[in-house]
Amino acid sequence: MKAFTLPLFFTLLCPIAASATEETLFPALSGHADARELKVYSSLDRPLATPMIAGFQKANPDIAIRYEEMLTGEIYDRIVHETDAGQKTADFAFSSAMDLQVKLANDGYAQVSDMPMSERWPEWANWRDTVYALTFEPAVFVYHKPSFKDTPPPSTRAELIDYLQSQGDAVHGRIGTYDIERSGVGFLFMSRDQEQFGDIWSVVRAMGAAGVKLYSTSEAILERVADGRFVLGYNIVGSYASNWASRHPNIGILLPKDYTVVMSRIGLVPQAAASPDLGRKYLEFFMSKEGQTILAVDVQIPAVSPDVAGANTGTALQKILGGQLKPVPVSLGLMVYLDQVKRARLISHWNDVLRRQ
Repeated sequence: MKAFTLPLFFTLLCPIAASATEETLFPALSGHADARELKVYSSLDRPLATPMIAGFQKANPDIAIRYEEMLTGEIYDRIVHETDAGQKTADFAFSSAMDLQVKLANDGYAQVSDMPMSERWPEWANWRDTVYALTFEPAVFVYHKPSFKDTPPPSTRAELIDYLQSQGDAVHGRIGTYDIERSGVGFLFMSRDQEQFGDIWSVVRAMGAAGVKLYSTSEAILERVADGRFVLGYNIVGSYASNWASRHPNIGILLPKDYTVVMSRIGLVPQAAASPDLGRKYLEFFMSKEGQTILAVDVQIPAVSPDVAGANTGTALQKILGGQLKPVPVSLGLMVYLDQVKRARLISHWNDVLRRQ
């Protein structure tokens, strides 16, 4: 079982950075010396993961959790290298790199986890009872509210083109989006744009003419929208945007009305897990009504489960927006742009169109 090692620029939500592995031990609540230990590899920041860990340990007081926070590319590399070396690896892997998680499963590095919720889980969010989408995160337009006192912000891509062309110098250099060459999630959203919107290159051309600024992280764009340096941010991960908007009232959020791409963070149990039963137990909690409610309410990341109610859920969003939402299916299709030739071709066209005035 062999898989090539992918450079970090292929991964989702992963800025260019040195190793960012941080390990935290959450002792078993029971205090028993013989408590079992669940090892988790995750790209979710530890403070955000803590409510889920607390909920799981409350239900399972005899289980300690060793939480290793790392970049998405490192999760992939660690699981592959440890498995190929005949070693044990994490019991549960949670990553925003949808493509790499599917690749792990396709290449034999993940095991089937038939969960109580498997049959009720949305079809697009479950690949072979092995890889599960656990969050529901739309790509949104963000805007600086004071800049739109007299006119509504664009709510479709066609309106965005009209807005950029009509405003001219007033918005030049004040638009931000992801650099698809450095941001995996930006690349994912762009590849989906290309599939969903036949005239997407007109949007890219209009942004280029407006002097769009490119960044590898959501924070860099949201910071500039919050203080008014930018009037708009295009295709920003909604969970990050909501978090910023809750603390910065000048940030407005729109789910584009023509279509809204939805990404997910993915959970799986590695084939070489030291304690696969604990990995499945954690995945089961993550998929349970209790776990998904913690995700939506305490972590403030929209939940996938059809059994969870409330505004911050995929169910609520789909009831309101219906076919406007375009979730990225958990499928082999995610691996298409891991092909370096296809990826390079899309990036080259993106750069050419941005520069073409």
